[in-house]
Amino acid sequence: MVAKHVLYEQDGEIVTVTINRPKLRNVISRRVYVELDAALARADDDDGVKVIIVTGAGDHFGGGHDLGTKEMQEELPEYPRDMTRMGRVKSMDRGVYWRMHDRWRNIGKPTIAMVQGYCIMGSWMLAAACDIIVASEDAKFADRSVRWGGAHHEYPTHFLDLGIRRAKEHLWTGDFVDAYEAQRAGLVSRVVPREKLRESTMWLARRIALNDLLGLKLSKMSINQAADILGHSAAVRASGNFWLIGGSGAGGELSPGERVAWSKLQNERFDAQAKEDPPPWM
Repeated sequence: MVAKHVLYEQDGEIVTVTINRPKLRNVISRRVYVELDAALARADDDDGVKVIIVTGAGDHFGGGHDLGTKEMQEELPEYPRDMTRMGRVKSMDRGVYWRMHDRWRNIGKPTIAMVQGYCIMGSWMLAAACDIIVASEDAKFADRSVRWGGAHHEYPTHFLDLGIRRAKEHLWTGDFVDAYEAQRAGLVSRVVPREKLRESTMWLARRIALNDLLGLKLSKMSINQAADILGHSAAVRASGNFWLIGGSGAGGELSPGERVAWSKLQNERFDAQAKEDPPPWM
């Protein structure tokens, strides 16, 4: 499949993978997920690449999941099983969410998320799967799932990214976490002026690339495995199960009429919240 929304650029030993939907604030559809996965796999397989940068085109890193663009609506008929209870469970578990983000987390090379502007929900998931986050001063992180009746986004690293108490406060208020607060919490490694973001990120990537590729791979594996022994993967998966319960439609299979009613309820809840506090992707 020819990539439509993801750019792949190589500069020596550094690859930059860019979600290129700036007019839609780089929201992530199924197609974007597939293209991202292919681009990251390509960079991982290339022995000439030592560092991978992930970013979004334009003013924002990303506005989260694609919740209803025309393209996303056109994709839905391709996934009819997602409208059944077990279909949703298998889709969320097997492909798009946990396993894909775990695969990205364990790419055998350092990954850097270069974050500017909004980094929301599904886009936060992508950044969280990277080893390092470099953010511009205007970067803002948010997960507002609780406001819409959910628990959190599907790859829940909040307690790791922010700490347990701050994660609870954030999820329950939905307030933005700015770049400096994210840095204090340990989510973000470096905060730089917007106009210096690319330059600073490339400088860091080049400095990392001075190392031997095997050493980079082994050190990353060592830290990730130590984190897993301390419970990282198990905790993320256990926490994610609560999202799965809600996202699967725990009441059972939905009839066509029930699907319409459920969709209407969710849209009404979304619209009511949007009027009170408009989300940045609208």
